[in-house]
Amino acid sequence: MPSSFAQTPAQTHYDVIIVGGAIMGSSTAWFLTDNPDFNGSILVVERDPSYEWCSTAHTNSCIRQQFSTKLNVQISQFGADFVKNARRYMGDDARVPELTLRSFGYLYLADTERFANVLRANQKVQRAAGAMTELLSQEEIAARYPFYALDDIKLGSINTVNEGYFDGATLFDWWKRQARERGAEYVANEVVAMTRNPAGTRIDSITLKTGEVITCGQVVNASGPRAARTAAMAGITLPVEPRKRFSWIFKAERPLEQDLPLTIDPSGVHMRDNGGGTYLCGGHAEDDPCVEHDDFAMDHSLWEAHIWPTIATRIPQFEAVKVISEWAGHYAMNLLDHNAITGPHPEVSNFIFLNGFSGHGLQQSPAMGRGTAEWLTYGAYRSLDLGAFHYERVLHQAPIVETAVI
Repeated sequence: MPSSFAQTPAQTHYDVIIVGGAIMGSSTAWFLTDNPDFNGSILVVERDPSYEWCSTAHTNSCIRQQFSTKLNVQISQFGADFVKNARRYMGDDARVPELTLRSFGYLYLADTERFANVLRANQKVQRAAGAMTELLSQEEIAARYPFYALDDIKLGSINTVNEGYFDGATLFDWWKRQARERGAEYVANEVVAMTRNPAGTRIDSITLKTGEVITCGQVVNASGPRAARTAAMAGITLPVEPRKRFSWIFKAERPLEQDLPLTIDPSGVHMRDNGGGTYLCGGHAEDDPCVEHDDFAMDHSLWEAHIWPTIATRIPQFEAVKVISEWAGHYAMNLLDHNAITGPHPEVSNFIFLNGFSGHGLQQSPAMGRGTAEWLTYGAYRSLDLGAFHYERVLHQAPIVETAVI
């Protein structure tokens, strides 16, 4: 346990308690400390201060604007701007490195006319929101990227402007570091219970694993794949569960002569350039059940049976590759619609959701942290209205249809 994280909070009351200190919790804490209108106290409770097993540590660290809803496009546009201008956003702190966004783009490949029509409809939404998405015929894909086998492909969709890889680990580290320097208190502990007021309309206090009872003004559920457990402590049902996602880094015997876009194969397997003749690919098994929160075991048969045959078929140059690293991580999957759940509970008004990102969390963290901090400070959004993602749609079983899900 890092010595810089105390176990016991310094106070018995905080204006904002954030349950989970990974990318979403730290983004919210940072934006709160960056807002001159917020002058309250902040406690961030992180059960794993090494961050070894959080979703943030297992991310593929990419960002895209190719979504099918305007709000998701706008969320990623702010994310890209924040990444590219992180030092400026962070008060021109000379210690903050200049981050870059390696914009090799995402390339969606459609092998049916039905999915091609989805890409066409999505492009209209994206272009209207200011994204630079292009639609490519089979011949146009072949001219730009001659290494693909494309006999089955009807259409491609790509955007190489502010879409690709960035150093999410560094962004996370500086959000956490600056938030702490500005007074946000992080503790290495775990929330094990919550107590409502007699009317049931607010969370009065949380109980830590070490026994302390801490009263609160507002509580933010930023606990990733454990979000449903956190909500259950408040007597709230949340349709978010851990789903396992596998990643591999491999080296090609014959590397490609140009960057490999983050390619989304029709099979669902995705792959991208990783630099130095190495590539990253990912996917999941056809059977995709909820898993235990501590289940990070690799499915070694998946590579041989599905992942490698898929990438070697799509890119014949990848027939001879060697796996050099592999890991399993968790999506915090929103079972309703694979979109974020944000904002306050309609009855437990000081319980704030920041959950269910379904694999989009890292790229959406700047806008989501900013929006949550605005809600905590003003009771309203001041920049981008995230109200469409509020919990009410869960109660009414009214999903936001997002067709661009990986």
